[in-house]
Amino acid sequence: MKFTKFLSASLLFLAAITTANAQEKASFGIKGGMNFSTVTQGKFEDGPDNRTGFHIGVVGEVPIVSNVFSIQPEVLYSQQGFESNYNLLGTSYTTKHKIDYLNIPVLAKLYIIKQLSVEAGPQFGFKLNESHDTNDNSIETNEVNKFDTALAIGASFNFDNGLFLTGRYTYSLNEVVKDTDAKNKVFQVGLGFKF
Repeated sequence: MKFTKFLSASLLFLAAITTANAQEKASFGIKGGMNFSTVTQGKFEDGPDNRTGFHIGVVGEVPIVSNVFSIQPEVLYSQQGFESNYNLLGTSYTTKHKIDYLNIPVLAKLYIIKQLSVEAGPQFGFKLNESHDTNDNSIETNEVNKFDTALAIGASFNFDNGLFLTGRYTYSLNEVVKDTDAKNKVFQVGLGFKF
């Protein structure tokens, strides 16, 4: 089900970019990389630890001012969440809170020089699934809000052959886990290619 949602969103995205490409010389590509995610402490007793995951998806670029300013929409499958540690009767436990999203960032992209660009803008996230994994036991839960709005800021280094390296930080504007005031914080590093 989650793959079907991701595939449908990606196909719609590619159709929109292809249409724009005929008019504005837009480009599209693929990207993927690592996520280092957690949530703010909020009402949790201790600050949560990072969860390491990945992101993968499609990226487009629609030039507004050639070689200076563009709009960069993306559709990404993103593994996020956090880890928490606790002791019970003298035994230490680690719980991995896994939250997977379909994220749609829409970023303003400014080229500092030909190879280096900075991006910033809103990101709209739709929860695909969530679970808690403790000592090899996985339980599906429904404590995470279905929609996540975040701000994203990052930079990319662009090679002449279409390859690019990217780093990004996103921070949620609304709470992630119900009644906790905790918000997503995600640092991403990745690699992509534009056709």
